[in-house]
Amino acid sequence: MNKDELDGKAEALKGRIKQGVGDLTDNDKLHDEGVADEVAGEIKEGVGKARRKVGDAIEDLGDKIKR
Repeated sequence: MNKDELDGKAEALKGRIKQGVGDLTDNDKLHDEGVADEVAGEIKEGVGKARRKVGDAIEDLGDKIKR
């Protein structure tokens, strides 16, 4: 995992927590913030996964070229 993936997971978790607290306190604004944070975190995690896969592909290509 890279930093983007970890940051994304943390942000998504923060969002889910905000949603739960918003539901418990009947705070629609906090719930909505949580939804936005969760989505942003999932996007960031997806970008991190894509970056890692591209990096892995480049490394594999470099290894094949060296042979």
